Amino acid sequence: MTDRQNPLASQPIKVDIGICTYRRPAVVATLQSLFKLDIPDGVNVRLIVADNDAEPSAQASIDHLREHAPFEITYIHCPKSNISIARNACLSACEADYLAFIDDDETAPREWLSELLKTAQATGAEAVLGPVTAIYKSNVPGWIRTGDFHSTFPVFVNGDIITGYTCNTLLRMNAPSVSGRRFALSLGQSGGEDTHFFSHMHAAGGRIAYAEKAVLSEPVPDTRASFMWLAKRRFRSGQTHGRLLAERRPGLRRVAQIAIATAKVGYCVSLSALTFFDPVRRNRQLLRAALHMGSVSGAVGVKEIRQYGTAEAT
Repeated sequence: MTDRQNPLASQPIKVDIGICTYRRPAVVATLQSLFKLDIPDGVNVRLIVADNDAEPSAQASIDHLREHAPFEITYIHCPKSNISIARNACLSACEADYLAFIDDDETAPREWLSELLKTAQATGAEAVLGPVTAIYKSNVPGWIRTGDFHSTFPVFVNGDIITGYTCNTLLRMNAPSVSGRRFALSLGQSGGEDTHFFSHMHAAGGRIAYAEKAVLSEPVPDTRASFMWLAKRRFRSGQTHGRLLAERRPGLRRVAQIAIATAKVGYCVSLSALTFFDPVRRNRQLLRAALHMGSVSGAVGVKEIRQYGTAEAT
């Protein structure tokens, strides 16, 4: 790999960190954790905050934080309650070699960014993903805590990561598979815009690596600590997955896809019955069934259900 292809081989390196926020006071804690990052020598960091609220509700907090920030902070108001618009604003505003994304309810340890960059340097990948560890309250149902249903990890298919997420990622901005790519506006309130982005990036030749030590943490609010929230999320994820597969499988191949997903629903429901008295295993199978039901829905062209925006804030 030449120096031109790998920005880490030359100095200095510019990294922008994008934080999309929507009526979350916790964004202050997110930014404060970023202020404490251990920045490798020769790396320059800037923070980009994209406020997705109709009113610039986060601006005053961001302005106050600038007084103590070790990095430049760019604030962008994106008043459309559509997460894709906010993510695209970060992409458009990025002037760096790399753009990292972190959610506005997550916090980063000191080594987070350096671990992402280390993996980018070692692999030359166009995107790097890190894990997100869920932090549960004491009142969360035991089966959720034991099963750890909210933590986020990449999914490997035959040893390869073929899609990703934006809650902990680093993008190499000059890569052909990344440059000019944007998040789908049609998925900005349903979710799935990150799966769509990374799936198409991978299909265009972009490689996705995993930085196991680049860990973020995220508290799980009461509104998300339920079976119904998890089932709705799995169903929507299945819709996106089914639609993306269907785009590449016309005619009889799509019929076969629907038949296989339907069979998987039945299989998962049967397993849930066999494990009825084990809530972790039972609910895991029921959530897998919801995922495959969503895949059928997406394959036949049903639009993804809305999960974010005003309803999510409420």
